[in-house]
Amino acid sequence: MKSQKERMLAGELYVAHDAELGRENQRARRLTRLFNQTTEEQPEERQRLLKAMFNQFGTGGYVEPPFHTDYGTNTTIGKNFYANYDAIFVDCGPITIGDNVFMGPRVGLYTAGHPIDAAIRAEQLEYGKGITIGNDVWMGGNVVVNPGVTIGNNVVIGSGSVVTHDIPDNVVAVGNPCRVLREINQRDHDYWAQQRTAYYADRNE
Repeated sequence: MKSQKERMLAGELYVAHDAELGRENQRARRLTRLFNQTTEEQPEERQRLLKAMFNQFGTGGYVEPPFHTDYGTNTTIGKNFYANYDAIFVDCGPITIGDNVFMGPRVGLYTAGHPIDAAIRAEQLEYGKGITIGNDVWMGGNVVVNPGVTIGNNVVIGSGSVVTHDIPDNVVAVGNPCRVLREINQRDHDYWAQQRTAYYADRNE
């Protein structure tokens, strides 16, 4: 017989009121509480807590307090990650985040789901579907990513978007529900390369 945790991570119905899951949730609450109480004068302690909190927290990563998560241990984060204030990761399902991912304030990654049928939902049965975010992704403030969504590489998600379906590589996507607005193209590269050149020219004057 599968444990409630095994059912949860497999995307099957489970009951969260479980001793093993309760211990892991309490551990996450303790670590996030300690993390959120740190100050800007404690960068080493913040890094220590983040590495303890997550399954993996890549080098060069930074999370701005306050931050909240259900378990943390079900979240894997790549290199050079940045999350602004008030990020929430509900990691009942696995959350996998690639390298060079930037998140604006109040981004929510929500893997948890509940049955549409009210009677079954009232039995406290729920489920989790994993979220995957590729490399080189920028998500604006107040973005919500729903259970089971995959966001590709080199993607920009506009502020306030609610991502309910997979987003392919190399696009700008916006809206509720979030839809592809356009592809990221050579003109984008040329424009921002020009802006970068101007920046460094100014710094070298």
